[in-house]
Amino acid sequence: MSVLEQVQTDARTAMKARDKDRASALRLIVDVLQQDAKLGKGDEIAVLQRERKKRVEAAEAYEDAGRAEQAAAERFEAELIEGYLPQQLSDEELGQLVEAAVAETGATEQRQMGEVMSALMPKLGGRADGKRVSAAVREKLGS
Repeated sequence: MSVLEQVQTDARTAMKARDKDRASALRLIVDVLQQDAKLGKGDEIAVLQRERKKRVEAAEAYEDAGRAEQAAAERFEAELIEGYLPQQLSDEELGQLVEAAVAETGATEQRQMGEVMSALMPKLGGRADGKRVSAAVREKLGS
């Protein structure tokens, strides 16, 4: 079952249970996934990561503006999206993959970070946030 199908099923279940907040959030996710599918991109994990990141950033902005209720709603949606993302890598697992990518590319300095990231990101399959990966690569290459 694809992620889109799973989210659609969960949205129907939430509607039947009269859980309006959850159903509404799931419908938004379904819409975004369907739009991506129509465009032919078909990378559901990337879409979910992008949407989760938007929600986290919006929650932070709302919190900074003193709008706790909206921040809580955005955090709820971000947590909901996280449930459909693959299990995140531990720091140890990420470190091993970074080390292997650095060895594979032969990178020795900071300016070669792009090469390492290009080799590493496809191997992660959405199991680590880009910021976290770039920080690990930067640390490995010695900033």
